[in-house]
Order: sequence, then C-alpha cells, then structure tokens
Amino acid sequence: MFWLFIFGSIFGWVLEGVFSLIVHGVFINHSALVIGPFNICYGICACSLTFLLYKFKDKGYIKLFFISFIIGSILEYIMSWGMELVMGFSAWDYSDNFLNINGRVCLLMSFFWGILGIAWIKILYPHVEKLINKTIEKTGKNLIIVIIVFLIFDMILTISAVVRAREKENGLEPRNAYERLLDKTFNKDYLYNMYNNNWS
Repeated sequence: MFWLFIFGSIFGWVLEGVFSLIVHGVFINHSALVIGPFNICYGICACSLTFLLYKFKDKGYIKLFFISFIIGSILEYIMSWGMELVMGFSAWDYSDNFLNINGRVCLLMSFFWGILGIAWIKILYPHVEKLINKTIEKTGKNLIIVIIVFLIFDMILTISAVVRAREKENGLEPRNAYERLLDKTFNKDYLYNMYNNNWS
C-alpha cells in the first residue's frame, strides 16, 4: 500500500500537469508538497480505489463507473474539507461548476473519477502491481523508511512555507535565516502555482 501511495501521488502529479498543459497551455506544479512530485490526494485515492474496487475488477464497466463515481466524489470532498481544516484553504474550488457541492465536488469531476476508476483497476493497476512487487524484492524496507522520513520532513516544510507566506503577506519581516530561505524559495508565487491560486 505504501508503494501504491507513492505511485499514485506521482502519477496524479503527472496527470494534473498534462491536463494543465492541454487546457491552459502551461505546466502547473500540482504537487501537494514543496519538494518533489507528490500529489498526496491522488496517492490516497490510488490506495482507496484499489482497496474498494479490486473485488469488482471483473465486473462490467457501468458498475465500475458508478462505484468509482461515488467513491471518488466522497474522497475528494473529504480531502478538500481536511485540507481546509489543516492548512486553512483548499487547493480546488468548483463553486462555478454545474451541480457542485460546497465547491468541493462537482458533476464533471465526479464523472472523471468514474472514468479514472475504470482505467485504474482494469488497465493500470495490474501493471503497477507487478512493478511494485519487483520494487519490494529489490529494495526491501530500508528505502521505505528513508522515503517516510523525507515525506514527514517535506510536510513540515510545506506547512512552514504556507505559514511564512501568510506572515510575509501581512507585512511581517523574516526573523531568522530559515524564514529568509522560505521567502526566497517556497514563497507566495511558488505556492500560488502549486495550489492553483487557492492557497491563501
């Protein structure tokens, strides 16, 4: 499940980047963390969709679509709410979209979740499972520990960057070298690109 989470996080980052290139003509870094291509929402969804859809993998496409439609919508709503609770904002807002619920989910994105669920469990997951099994055989548990430590560091750094960017926007000068480093690297412009202009 850990490697599935990592794969989903990176795959989601790539998917969002390609989508932004097609729709907006520019690459947008949709990582949830300031270092690395990790879209945690997709990592959580990869694990959840696999766990909940695997027993239906041999069912028809229509049934899989509606199950994915519902699961994806619920997960997206919970993650939007959770992100707002922890960080004070949500990285997406569907308030202007048709049939949305509190701007957290909408009919169009729920439709995409239905399609994504089918593509994931029918096409992508069997190959990903083989890749993960090979990775586990070669790396064991040591690499997992290293990545977990890095992700914890990355999460702390991300929260620090958001807090510092808000302080700077309110006119508070940096108090130490660490805050000056945040101002130069993971500043407001960097966060705007990551969080689709919804971070503040």
